[in-house]
Amino acid sequence: MPYGNDEHTGGIGQRIAELRAVRGYSLRQLGQRSHVSASMLSMIEKGDRNASEEIVAAVARALDVGVSNLRGQPYRQQLQQDRIDRMIEPLGGALDNWDLDPDPAAPPPRPLADLRADVARTIQMRAAANLGGLAEKLPSLIAEILHAIHVQDELGHAREELYGLQAEAARGVWRVAYRVGEMHLARLALSRMAQAAAQSGDPRQAAVERWMRAQTSVEGGRPGVDTGLRLVNQALKELDDDGSSETLAVRGALHLKGSILASRQGDKDGSDAWLEEARGMAQETGETRVYELTFGPTNVELHAVAAAADQDKHGLALKRAAKVEIPQDYPPGRAGHFYIDLARAQAWTARHDEAFESLLKARETAPQMTRHHPQVHETAAALRRARTRVPDPLREFSLWCGV
Repeated sequence: MPYGNDEHTGGIGQRIAELRAVRGYSLRQLGQRSHVSASMLSMIEKGDRNASEEIVAAVARALDVGVSNLRGQPYRQQLQQDRIDRMIEPLGGALDNWDLDPDPAAPPPRPLADLRADVARTIQMRAAANLGGLAEKLPSLIAEILHAIHVQDELGHAREELYGLQAEAARGVWRVAYRVGEMHLARLALSRMAQAAAQSGDPRQAAVERWMRAQTSVEGGRPGVDTGLRLVNQALKELDDDGSSETLAVRGALHLKGSILASRQGDKDGSDAWLEEARGMAQETGETRVYELTFGPTNVELHAVAAAADQDKHGLALKRAAKVEIPQDYPPGRAGHFYIDLARAQAWTARHDEAFESLLKARETAPQMTRHHPQVHETAAALRRARTRVPDPLREFSLWCGV
């Protein structure tokens, strides 16, 4: 349950301790099952050490729970405050009705150009991490695109484009569900996206679906990370390098995902190898916004920061972050994620004031994503534990995000 006082700042360590007690494991037994030392687990439970993504994945597997369970997601109070909770069921209903005939009472669908423009607006919402706006708009849009597919009898480019729009709409549902920790809905959205992408005539869109599935697989702990790398490799195998900048950007984004997944396996050399390949591709493409993957030199360096932080190498993360310059027109969701990674590294190197400033930048840049991001909750909890008296601004921020 979210709290706002100084007595409960255990975060993920507290949940590990609670689940360990439920399972009846001693620290030594959990350490043996997760291949994490008992002393490290003890420090994490007390809040004295950061729980790296690799450790979180290993402990989740050992406790037979999803990573989102250890993080305490979904954050129900924040969903209610952002009015997203009331849209979860309609989003699920829209996906459940994916293959049904249209409602006979529904008005005719609008022209393809209007649907294309509406989907473009949802893509802008995704880039801005406007989760509430997405959740509000997508159910009716999904139904209308489905209706348009049914009345488009002839095969051809128009029908393929409609399937492409359907895939993008499903991707929007995934973005909302994944960010707020509704993992069952996120996986359903991906299955719907895969169906639509296969009929869109666009192999890059199918590769993007595998990219997203690789991201989602992390919630399954270490086996999920292994599956994620298999998905990345499969997508690269299936997506032929046709020499276009669009395909190169998608392939580059897959390499960045490979770098993060290898990092979460504890494979630093593998992570660096993926990263270096992506860096070379980014020099060829420059900054791109292909399929909202934001691939380019800037995103490569942002992933380098995240990979180091995931490995609990926070000094290296800060060194890399010092070289990053976020362009003014950079997508807010991606920029906000950088500030969240930066705050984590600053907090665990005792740069507490700087960490809080980074959290505030993240909130200013992408407020809804920041409120629902598990790293924000863990970093805010760490900053509270580091103080004998919590300053009012940090207390206010904690109440805002539910820590």
